[in-house]
Amino acid sequence: MKYQNNILAAIDIGTTKIVTIIGYINENGRLDVLGMAKCPSKGVRRGTVLNIDEAVSAIRMTVEEVQKQVGFQIKQAFVGIAGQHIKSIRNRGSIYRDSYDTEITLADTERLKADMYRIPIELGEEIIHVLAQDYIVDSETGIRNPVGMFGKRLEANFHIVIGDIASARNIERCVDRVGIKVKQMILEPLASSTSVLSDEEKEAGVALIDIGGGTTDIAVFHDETIRHTAVIPFGGNVITKDIMEGCSILGKYAEQLKVQFGSALGDLAQDDKVVTVPGINGRDPKEISFKSLAYIIQSRMEEIVDSALFELENSGCMEKLSAGIVITGGGSLMKNLPQLVKFRSGMDVRIGYPNERLGNDSTGEINDPMYSTSVGLLLHGHDILQHTVSGAQNKPLEESHVFVSATGKEKNEPAVNNERETLEDTDESQEEQKKKTTNLFANFKKTIEGFFDVNDSAM
Repeated sequence: MKYQNNILAAIDIGTTKIVTIIGYINENGRLDVLGMAKCPSKGVRRGTVLNIDEAVSAIRMTVEEVQKQVGFQIKQAFVGIAGQHIKSIRNRGSIYRDSYDTEITLADTERLKADMYRIPIELGEEIIHVLAQDYIVDSETGIRNPVGMFGKRLEANFHIVIGDIASARNIERCVDRVGIKVKQMILEPLASSTSVLSDEEKEAGVALIDIGGGTTDIAVFHDETIRHTAVIPFGGNVITKDIMEGCSILGKYAEQLKVQFGSALGDLAQDDKVVTVPGINGRDPKEISFKSLAYIIQSRMEEIVDSALFELENSGCMEKLSAGIVITGGGSLMKNLPQLVKFRSGMDVRIGYPNERLGNDSTGEINDPMYSTSVGLLLHGHDILQHTVSGAQNKPLEESHVFVSATGKEKNEPAVNNERETLEDTDESQEEQKKKTTNLFANFKKTIEGFFDVNDSAM
């Protein structure tokens, strides 16, 4: 049995929203999303859990909603991790093999990788990912996959992601209290890159900038290999705060102004239009010009972009990014942002949508930059399991790899068939099952808050 026939679950715990998503890889190798639910995030700031009870309540809300959509329970999930505590280093490791006469195996590369988890790091930190960049067999360099080659000395250059133990344990504790086991934590920029970037872009050289509410995540690829990762500890929320303070308005109005009328370039904003914002507690309404709003946004957005470009310089690959920059995340939808990034960087820029490996049945609302990390967690988790099963020489599924259970019963079989029309092992009638598995997004309603009146008038 192959893992792509199994259902996977992921939980994206962000600063502004929490998303729980369930899907599986179809026979074409693309992701079909079975259910998704989101709610405003609570108790989380800049990727770090500050209030466990509030975070647990928000996670439970999305989990219960998505379980209603699909009709079965989640047992395990891949969970994203980010925050200002994340850092990355480079290291080289080597091992000597017993003989020249035997081929290098996957076990040899895994042994080399396992050695990296033993390197000394700061107290209170732990290694989250060890990613091989390239291998050296004896004196031959630049080898992407040494399996099958002959050689005595095997070396590799690694990209190692390190995070704070307490932050990781707090996230794990929140998910555990909902009754779900964390299968593995995945660095969020790695997840986003899996759903947004193409193989051609990774080969040519590309930088991903994922602008979220509390953090901005960076991932740099070249020659199909991860070269640099970083997390900048501010994102779209600081823009909202600037608008709130600069215009002396409430936070809820500042967020709505940013989303509906904001622009990342003040010079391109309309200078003959204003928006009227209700006054506080019966006070006179405020009139804010589109151009003034745009200049407030531009000043903070330039700071975010310049911080991202600083990380690209640190990667050593600034001159190798032939595919330019891809921006994604909820903040990437800001009007005129691609033009601003192109002006500051001098590189080609595009907005990244998580459609690189989405199935045809999963396009639509899920194909939005704000869900790049959520979709990527499923895809990256699937890739991890594929690597695991290949290393185990296609052994039968273990209990630890079962992600869902129909009506709470543990099963080693996929909970859906290829047509995704029925679920196994339930006490309900077939007609009730059909109602649950059709129109899977019928229960997923987008909440639109009422907005204040807009008056267009000459300034």
